[in-house]
Amino acid sequence: MERDEATLRIFVIPEEWGLKGVETVSMKQVHPLDARLREDDRESCESVRTGVRLRRTGGWGCPRVSSIIWAMKVSELGEFGLIGLLARIVPQGGPEHRMLLGIGDDAAAWQGDDSTVLATTDAMVEGVHFTGGTPWWQLGWKALAVNLSDIAAMGGVPTHALVNLSLPGDTEVEDVKQLYRGLADLAGRHQVAIVGGNITRAPLIMITVTVIGRGLVEGLLMRSRAVPGDLVAVTGYLGAAAAGLRALSEKIDVSPQAAAYLNKARLQPQPRIAEGQLMVKLGVRAAIDVSDGLLADLGHVCKASNVGATVRAEAVPVHPLVEGVFRNDARRLALTGGEDYELLFTASQRVMEEVRAALGAECPVTVIGEITHGTGVVLLGEDGKPYHIDGPGWDHFRKGG
Repeated sequence: MERDEATLRIFVIPEEWGLKGVETVSMKQVHPLDARLREDDRESCESVRTGVRLRRTGGWGCPRVSSIIWAMKVSELGEFGLIGLLARIVPQGGPEHRMLLGIGDDAAAWQGDDSTVLATTDAMVEGVHFTGGTPWWQLGWKALAVNLSDIAAMGGVPTHALVNLSLPGDTEVEDVKQLYRGLADLAGRHQVAIVGGNITRAPLIMITVTVIGRGLVEGLLMRSRAVPGDLVAVTGYLGAAAAGLRALSEKIDVSPQAAAYLNKARLQPQPRIAEGQLMVKLGVRAAIDVSDGLLADLGHVCKASNVGATVRAEAVPVHPLVEGVFRNDARRLALTGGEDYELLFTASQRVMEEVRAALGAECPVTVIGEITHGTGVVLLGEDGKPYHIDGPGWDHFRKGG
């Protein structure tokens, strides 16, 4: 297979990233993706695919790392493949940094002088996360809420926030004031201080928020702590945010009550901060917030914990107003829609019963499956057989979402 180096489409990447539609050459050593992606890497390597020859300067053999990686599009690598690649490039701290969690969980964590420090950041971009007609107050609320939800997923306490704002020059001052009122209203509810940030000019609106917090003395919730035998549960209802977006984009006629519920779910998510803290205190150890979709986020937990999971599709909680509007499609929205910002967690049966009793009716907890030996998430129908559904969840670079 002879190809010009400028158009090389063979990628040296770990097979577990699960790329489809590209030719993957696995090397016996991982040096092509070492911490610096050295251009001068000329170590010998061998393809597991017989007969594949990769050209490099000076002959045939292992190609230059740079020529392989740079030939790849991020849409082919995917959001999480890109995160994995970048994690191999950047320094993630030595003993002096006292790191507890780096790239790959809902927030980074390191040991401070008096407590565990938590840090997370997220962005909202016009045309990707919201449309130009979205109310500014709700933009401010949601920009902070998605970050607070990451702290909630760690069972932590948010304390400080920084806001980076990019705006076109013709933005109305009153609109920016409304944005910050939305930020301030949610920050005030959770005793979060907004302590600074940055403002810059841009062709469209981009809001990036960074939240700093602390962990409880009882510990942290982590994606990597699920164990076989744990029950899998979720707070609240799923699918309403995706349903609200679909109702808006498809101009679906809904009742005023349903419209109000769907709009609030889409633009004013309620971060489960108190609930996350209670879970830590009661002995829950594994959790994630539902941002990419239930199946995708449970998949993140399974991968981090090296376990599998089964989910009963009919057990996933869907609000009656969502079922009333979308009927047969409501279940798919709940399983794959995302942006619900509920807490998905695992725990033993005893701990699960204590959590359900403590949270009560104000925050319903629904058991939807269990953690198993193996890998990946298996979705089951009412008959106990595998239940197929299109779309695993959100990925920024995958075509179609």
